[in-house]
Amino acid sequence: MVTALITMAAIAWGSQILLGGWQLYRFNRALDRLCRDGRVGVGRAGGRFRPRVVIAVALNEENRICGTLILRGLTVLAAPAVVPALQGRLRQDLDPAVIFPDDPRCRQALISALKETPG
Repeated sequence: MVTALITMAAIAWGSQILLGGWQLYRFNRALDRLCRDGRVGVGRAGGRFRPRVVIAVALNEENRICGTLILRGLTVLAAPAVVPALQGRLRQDLDPAVIFPDDPRCRQALISALKETPG
């Protein structure tokens, strides 16, 4: 019985490592594509036991958003996606409370990403 529990724990741990690596690989590829578009800022929000949110924003020379990336979820199965509500907007015209009215973690991550964007 103990051997079966140890085996199950080892399989779960190995699966977590593999799936976490796969998620990191997908996020890094999406972030690399975003970095080709312009200056990029990355912000995150969330807690240890709450779903985390990571938002990356790419700005062009005119301070217009030319690319976005959001990764949110509690598991390693969360996948990076685009935020269509941000595409083409000017940096100074953004109001995170309007874009994410029902999600305070997304608002905080967007605010953080805009602060981290150079320029």
